[in-house]
Amino acid sequence: MKTTYAIGDVHGCKKSLSILLKKIHKKSPEANFIFLGDLINKGPQSLDTLRMVYSMRNYAKIVLGNHEIHLLDVLININKKSKLDTFNDILDAPDKKKLVSWLRTQPLAIYYKKYLMIHAGVAKQWTAQQTIKLSHQVEKILRTSYWKNLFFKLYNHNSINWDNHLHTIHLNTIDKLQFIINTLTRTRFCKIDGTIEFIKKNIKNNNFQSNYIPWFDLPNRKTIDITVLFGHWSTLGLIMKPNIICLDTGCVWGNKLTALCLEDRSIIQVNNF
Repeated sequence: MKTTYAIGDVHGCKKSLSILLKKIHKKSPEANFIFLGDLINKGPQSLDTLRMVYSMRNYAKIVLGNHEIHLLDVLININKKSKLDTFNDILDAPDKKKLVSWLRTQPLAIYYKKYLMIHAGVAKQWTAQQTIKLSHQVEKILRTSYWKNLFFKLYNHNSINWDNHLHTIHLNTIDKLQFIINTLTRTRFCKIDGTIEFIKKNIKNNNFQSNYIPWFDLPNRKTIDITVLFGHWSTLGLIMKPNIICLDTGCVWGNKLTALCLEDRSIIQVNNF
């Protein structure tokens, strides 16, 4: 029986990824892979990492992370590039068009073997089935010639609640699609009512701590009855609970790169190289 491994944020750490894949193939020669986003940026080898995973496309998928979304945004408007970005090698690559076209076919969410796999988080009000349905709405646009329309003012939301603002909006309204992208690729903290904070990365003061909690701790979250796999939050490190698993273990910050076998929940890790 083939096994499937989910892999946390790689962030251009191609050497670590190569070693991790060798360890996995030694144990499971015909393994399939699902990457939880953020293959690129921050680390030293964004292009080589992207090319490696592209070469695995017959047996590997990714869910898009905020850094893949950021790359697509920069391709439309180079002025949005940050001084901290480390994907110039992709922007200058002769095979850029092929790689970007492939990225645009990748999903924002995958439901497989009773796991919901996303990069960052889900809205409190979404079931797993609704999450997949909503992500499909974005994916359909990403695969058309109109994909660039999604990136105008993509990051203009500070905090917003799905129920109060967007649940009745027409299927293809840009605001709704942008909210879906931001939720699945950027969420960390929410208010108790489900309002999502898209800016804060860490709790820095008591006032913020009293108003916001991690999205997965929200009461009555509609994905509470399944296991959600995510990355994006390296300061959490490895979390293994019955209904949430975080696989971003901060490889790019000198820590480990982590893979999870979906069949038995065993973990394989390698150091940063």
